[in-house]
Amino acid sequence: MRLVLRTTKSLHPAPLHPNLEDKPGWIGAFAAAGGPRYIQIAGFLERAMADGVLAPGDRLPPQRELAALLGVDLTTVTRALAEARRRGLVEPRGSLGTFIAAPAFELAQAVDLSMNVPPPPEGIDFADVLRRGLAQVTLRADANLLMTYQLGGGTMPDRAAGAQWLAPMLGDVPHDRVIASPGAQSALAALMLCRTTPGAAIAAEPLIYPGVRGAAAELGRHVVTIATDDDGMRPDALDAACRTGNIQLIYLNPTLQNPTTHTMPEARRHEIARVARQHGVLIAEDDPYWLLTPDAPPPLAAIAPAQTVYIATLAKCLSPGLRTAYVVAPDRELQESILAALRAITLMASPIATALATQWIRDGSAADLLAGIRAEAAARQQIARQWLAASGPFAPSGIHVWHPLPSYWSSAGFSRAAQDESLRVTASDVFYDGATPPNAIRISLGGVAERTQLSMALKKLSGLLARKPPNASMPVI
Repeated sequence: MRLVLRTTKSLHPAPLHPNLEDKPGWIGAFAAAGGPRYIQIAGFLERAMADGVLAPGDRLPPQRELAALLGVDLTTVTRALAEARRRGLVEPRGSLGTFIAAPAFELAQAVDLSMNVPPPPEGIDFADVLRRGLAQVTLRADANLLMTYQLGGGTMPDRAAGAQWLAPMLGDVPHDRVIASPGAQSALAALMLCRTTPGAAIAAEPLIYPGVRGAAAELGRHVVTIATDDDGMRPDALDAACRTGNIQLIYLNPTLQNPTTHTMPEARRHEIARVARQHGVLIAEDDPYWLLTPDAPPPLAAIAPAQTVYIATLAKCLSPGLRTAYVVAPDRELQESILAALRAITLMASPIATALATQWIRDGSAADLLAGIRAEAAARQQIARQWLAASGPFAPSGIHVWHPLPSYWSSAGFSRAAQDESLRVTASDVFYDGATPPNAIRISLGGVAERTQLSMALKKLSGLLARKPPNASMPVI
């Protein structure tokens, strides 16, 4: 007899007797590097719910039969169902059995699709990785040094770990050229402070990370918008701006750009570097997503190392809580200037957070987390394609989507309408400093804890996109 999981919602369903040779479609193959099997089983359930294979009210087989179907022992199934219950995927109903749960998040606060953070990787117990990492830090380091003031830039082991992390992007970087900074925002502000003068212009693309404009405004600088084409910032437009304006810094986020997800081709990177060299203007390369981007072109810092300050934060590819970004400057003089500015702004990075980043990089935990986050981001991009098929382009393992809106929606109007539906997205005017921002929104995929929640949130968002906004005017009778 074939096992049927999507049953009628009877209060007294008939017992299930599975044919062990005919597994339900939601049961996947265990991955050797996928983590504990009970975690993978919970993942099978979550994926099936996200794909619509399992729906609220469907009953699972009894635990012993489920163990036979999965080829694991009863204890593993018990732990898997406990994990699934913790995630809100299933609910036990006593003697009736275990059922797929209705999504509780519908009654919770707004689902946040606005915060650009890396998604929690499936199959990795992040809490356990954190505990083990902190245990190693406190075991190997002097507790007094972890809890006192330190000179900015990180210890030599911290800088060596930074050089190891940057090797895929920049190759062999001497560790004494690396600065461990308390986040990319601090590094950008420090660079503006030490490299530009009050009133100076910073060249950037029209749509950029809003922290750049915020830092420039607070420091008495301003951002000058440089025209773009399909390849990104136009070299001729940058050349004209450098000839006529007080351009003292060029800001670029060339790989998986926030918010557009655009990646600048290698040829264009060479052209931009040539213009920067010609005018003697430094490039600030903000590159948080390079390690999430398959086949990413070489960074500008690899193409023009003497012209580029490279900033790579761990916040977008590992965890924002680390508050660690690695900075590489072209020469010792600029490095010391950045360090002096960082001390004026933040004094130092948290020694514990920096030491944890160092420990994770050295023991391989960071590489495991990165691989898990890339796989999770790819799975979430697939969910986004399912519900937002017309939006494109989709980055294979990016953590956000740039979604053009239909003409009947404005970016700000849609953001407000989404908020009314308990969904948070980011309107384009946040990234744009001009009269008419592009009619699009950024949808972040990592802030929702579970894929099931993300799928249902994107389904809801898709329905909202298909509806025209209500007419605010009322007929006169």
